[in-house]
Amino acid sequence: MNHQNPSAVLHAPQDLRIEDRPVPEAGPGQVLVRVEAVGICGSDVHYYEHGRIGDFVVEAPMIIGHEAAGTIEAVGAGVPADRVGQLVALEPGVPCRSCQECLSGRYNLCPDVVFFATPPVDGAISRLVTIDAAFAHPAPEAVTAEQAAMAEPVSVGVWACRKAGVSVGDRVLITGAGPIGLLAAQVARAFGASRVTVTDLSDSRLEKAAALGIEARRADAGPDGEFDVLLECSGAAPAFRSGVGQLARAGRAVLIGMGADTVPLDVHLIQGRELTISGIFRYANCYPAALQLIGTGQVDVDALITHRFGLEETEAAMTVNRRDPHALKAMVLPNG
Repeated sequence: MNHQNPSAVLHAPQDLRIEDRPVPEAGPGQVLVRVEAVGICGSDVHYYEHGRIGDFVVEAPMIIGHEAAGTIEAVGAGVPADRVGQLVALEPGVPCRSCQECLSGRYNLCPDVVFFATPPVDGAISRLVTIDAAFAHPAPEAVTAEQAAMAEPVSVGVWACRKAGVSVGDRVLITGAGPIGLLAAQVARAFGASRVTVTDLSDSRLEKAAALGIEARRADAGPDGEFDVLLECSGAAPAFRSGVGQLARAGRAVLIGMGADTVPLDVHLIQGRELTISGIFRYANCYPAALQLIGTGQVDVDALITHRFGLEETEAAMTVNRRDPHALKAMVLPNG
């Protein structure tokens, strides 16, 4: 078997090794992609530090990383040959497309989805990967591989705004100014929100929000008016409670950040204002919109990319937030 596919393989918590894996071949309906950029997500870091997220446990060596983009090098049977050479963003979850959730358009909830870097499925920090051709989304002209890789977290923002029904004139509060919060804020603005406010306790992150043209204020500064939508991106229970308290009548809240296992619910407030509270799990049918928002400049992803690493430096990419409090998004460049 042909081996020349260096990959970042997680064996156990804080045990990440660079190993040579077999070069994959594109099967029917698949494409072979030369991976050029992979963003490091909080879930990647969680797997690295703890070896698990909920019921998903790393029980065997697993290639890490799921926010990926690259160039198609070969195609399998049934895939047009002219796709070779395309720069594509890789949507990391390929569903079964036949279960009730898939047939209802909720393929993000497919119980049999095959998702990069979710045990036992290998991820994308490799020189070469294969993926179903339908989930290799062509990047708009002039979009770079790094920008295309950011379509994954932008898709989270798109899905959250769709779940919340963000539309023209809405006042939107985002709690948490990490990468997802900053991207969701930009998506909300692109969806027509008349006011977008981001809160956090980190001054440097609030400065980043302000530089992106987003209203920014400290989370401990107290309420500042009413909002139609809350996008909770911090995962902190106090942020959720404060944010819900600022919702207007018929307001909508979406929980995005993962942190606290439970959050307080003020039943009288929810009933009295007829609030709607929803969670989100990944996204569905969002990649084309995310790429368009990036390609048109409505969502600035470059401002969030603060660090770049080679494949052999993947462990440093996983731990950069420990060393640099200003870090937002680290990129691994497997073929850089």
